[in-house]
Amino acid sequence: MSTDLGLPPVLDPETAKNVLLAAPRGYCAGVDRAVITVEKALDLYGSPVYVRKQIVHNKHVVANLESRGAIFVEELDEVPEGQTVVFSAHGVSPAVHAQAAERGLKTIDATCPLVTKVHHEARRFASDDYDILLIGHAGHEEVEGTAGEAPEHIQLVESPADVAGIEVRDPARVAWLSQTTLSVDETLETVAAIRERFPLLLDPPSDDICYATQNRQLAIKEISSDADLVIVVGSRNSSNSVRLVEVALESGAQASYLVDDHTEIDEAWLEGVSTVSVTSGASVPEDLVEGVLAFLSERGFPDARAVHSAEESLIFALPPELRRDLRAAQKA
Repeated sequence: MSTDLGLPPVLDPETAKNVLLAAPRGYCAGVDRAVITVEKALDLYGSPVYVRKQIVHNKHVVANLESRGAIFVEELDEVPEGQTVVFSAHGVSPAVHAQAAERGLKTIDATCPLVTKVHHEARRFASDDYDILLIGHAGHEEVEGTAGEAPEHIQLVESPADVAGIEVRDPARVAWLSQTTLSVDETLETVAAIRERFPLLLDPPSDDICYATQNRQLAIKEISSDADLVIVVGSRNSSNSVRLVEVALESGAQASYLVDDHTEIDEAWLEGVSTVSVTSGASVPEDLVEGVLAFLSERGFPDARAVHSAEESLIFALPPELRRDLRAAQKA
């Protein structure tokens, strides 16, 4: 469905319609690791394997794993004692780990290593007695997990509008961290507002917004300025997918919509449209993108031309507790 040119988006003046496909898009290393973790756990231990929260924020991925025997729960008290539970890619607080131990649950931690890095930063800043300003969205699992690492030191900042109300013990000992799936530009705007109030603000040792989030935002910027319509494939509870819609509009797209799959596309969106740009969030399987491209093809749009803005080769190892059991099963 796509022709990979690896070139900047040059539209064909001889063609009435164009489809541009962002690259990179879809699964990141952390999501791939989390989904494979649940699949391997089901193969190794058999059904059921319990998963606390959605393993990743995509309803199709969750439904597929449910069909294979995974049971998704909101809290650990829904998991029978002694059973296996997987923690989602978004991470959990120390309190959740403690609760699992108290109930005798076998745990597999599928937290994305890039989220784990932010947890380490939170603990380090807290041990140095800094007030930590965590930029993120209230209620998001990742924010709850990170905040739980040092709740007495961390306060949430959702936007520049929150900065005026921040209270700290010592303006010279303030640090910031962020949720990994935010808009890069919006986060930098919030950091700038915080730094204006606290000039000695300490940065994290490296960017908290993950490489995949940044790459997907860069990719959609590349193909949005000339787009009449941008279709972002992703679920509505996926922070990074929602951000892609916003970045597309900020980058000049005439319209941008988030869909779980091709069945949610309104044909009225295509009226008078010449150029459609397509991308997907970091928790979206590629077959859902192919479904969107097929939908467009059936309505007279040509095969998509992939536009590369970055290359990704990162792979994360499976959780150590799962690797150990897989090795033991191979020797048995």
